[in-house]
Amino acid sequence: MLAQVNIGSEFNSPFGQSVGINSLVSTILNASLVIAGVLMLFFFVIGGIQMIASAGSSNPEGAEKAKKAATSALVGFVVIFVAYWIIRVIEEITGIKFVTQPNL
Repeated sequence: MLAQVNIGSEFNSPFGQSVGINSLVSTILNASLVIAGVLMLFFFVIGGIQMIASAGSSNPEGAEKAKKAATSALVGFVVIFVAYWIIRVIEEITGIKFVTQPNL
């Protein structure tokens, strides 16, 4: 039943009428990659600040906690980077542009 709902006419949206559904998917993907990148940068900076503060106060537990936060941010960056390139490979294989030039 959900597959039969015309998004464009039901919700007065351009998706499904003048703009294809692939534009909706590309908008969601682009937004999620940007949000993930900003969050990764935020966590990396916070982890670095905590590491500096813990080292200055001779707090080894806090330094270890900050090190884990920075490591998690780095792992998150790798995950974001790999996810972007997986999407790019899928674009090249299928010929459908999700991230690059979605409206062409």
